[in-house]
Amino acid sequence: MDNISIQWGSYGQGMGPDMMNWGYGMGWFMGIVYIIFLVTVILGVIYFIKWFAVSSRQGSHQAKTEDSAMEILRKRYAMGEISKEEFEAKKRDLEK
Repeated sequence: MDNISIQWGSYGQGMGPDMMNWGYGMGWFMGIVYIIFLVTVILGVIYFIKWFAVSSRQGSHQAKTEDSAMEILRKRYAMGEISKEEFEAKKRDLEK
C-alpha cells in the first residue's frame, strides 16, 4: 500500500497518468472543443472561397449592367419616350 501512495502522492488530487479517464473529464471536453474548432475553420474556409468567387465575378457583372442599360435605352426609344437625338447621345455616353 505504501508503494501506491508514493506513486500517486506527487500528482495531487484528480491528477496522474490516468487523469483522462477518471480525473476531471477533460478528455471528452477537449474532444468537443477540438471538433468545434475544426468545424469553425472549415466554415471559415468555405466562406472565404465563396467571398473570393463572388468578388472575382464582379468584373463580368459590370458588362451585364451595361448591356441592360443599353436595352433600357432601346426600349425607351422604341416606346417613344426619347427622341432619336437623345437616343444617339445616350448611346454614345454608354459606349464610352
